[in-house]
Amino acid sequence: MAIEIRVPTLGESITEATVGKWYKKAGDHVEADEPIVELETDKVSIEVPSPVNGTISDIMADQGEDVKIGAILGLMTEVTAPAVTAATDTDQQKGQASVTSLTNTGHNQSLIQPTAQQQIMGISGNTAPDKQKKTKLPHRIKTVPSPQLTATEKTDNITPTSPLRDILSPKPTDESGRETRIPMSRLRRTIAERLQQVQQNTAMLTTFNEVDMLNIMTLRKTYKEAFLEKHGIKLGIMSFFVKAIIQALKDYPAVNAEIDGHDMVFKDYFHIGVAVGTDKGLVVPVLKNADTMNFDEIEKSLSRLADKARSGHLEIKDLQGGTFSLTNGGIYGSMMSTPILNAPQSGILGIHKIQDRPIALDGQVVIRPMMYLALTYDHRIVDGKDAVSFLVRIKESLENPERLFLDL
Repeated sequence: MAIEIRVPTLGESITEATVGKWYKKAGDHVEADEPIVELETDKVSIEVPSPVNGTISDIMADQGEDVKIGAILGLMTEVTAPAVTAATDTDQQKGQASVTSLTNTGHNQSLIQPTAQQQIMGISGNTAPDKQKKTKLPHRIKTVPSPQLTATEKTDNITPTSPLRDILSPKPTDESGRETRIPMSRLRRTIAERLQQVQQNTAMLTTFNEVDMLNIMTLRKTYKEAFLEKHGIKLGIMSFFVKAIIQALKDYPAVNAEIDGHDMVFKDYFHIGVAVGTDKGLVVPVLKNADTMNFDEIEKSLSRLADKARSGHLEIKDLQGGTFSLTNGGIYGSMMSTPILNAPQSGILGIHKIQDRPIALDGQVVIRPMMYLALTYDHRIVDGKDAVSFLVRIKESLENPERLFLDL
């Protein structure tokens, strides 16, 4: 009897997915719960495990194909485990044996486990898809279409020496046949659509400042070994930024709010999204109730979420509910950027590379480790004065990190 491999329920807001890649091909044997195929959704990628111990008899959804929840991805033939004979010395003498039949049960429902991803603002593979099945990617562009002209356009005002003849005549190009067209993954498509929607539907504005990171760097250097020994994790700079953001959000609650129709919704909780880059795109897992966390708890949570993002094991709940976002372009060497809002949030802080620069301090020119800060905000709900003051508040907290420990 054929066992169907179906698209499992992926979350209340997800109605379809895209077949990412097949780990197995028709004829392959798979164990129960072994990953068979990867599905990409607009939020995460997941692996569909084998419902039984058996052999894949047919693959019915190709790589790159969009499939609805509940759709049949393929068929399997269940293989019953071989009988196991347990015999005692007495039984062997009598030529008798007791047989225990092993069957697989309890695997009627597909289990969902997110697969290796990447992100973060890229959207990999272990086993190539079935080469006997047709695939939608990639394929080559073989020809370059020429402009289409009406009969009148082809004759009127175009002489043998007319410049228009050179412009409108199809010509082979050096690039012909050297381009590869690959369909966007569902995650990449969703990222593109949402970024465009944010630009069209919000009044984004970015304000800048810079911060002297000397005191934080000195603090980390002084206590890094003790922190690691006590908490089992390194003290990074991200926990300082999360703490500084929360302090500033408490002082300027509009940055922690969102617009819903004609209402402004102010949040009395602080769920901080932290952007993580993966090989499939940018994802923003969320630190829930970050205001209740100590420095070590923030560092451990960030490390756990980043590992889940890069290995593709993020769950839907890890990505939901953020009230403000933080993105670090400095890990890629960025000196300055204008981050884009993560809708429906009204603010996102971009941090950048720390670099020694000369600054004027107390009438003297000194070299300090400086970082540019960029706050992008929705001007519909956040006034310019509040946005600038919010960023200054972050700067003050970071340059005087003892304030973060004293909750000042």
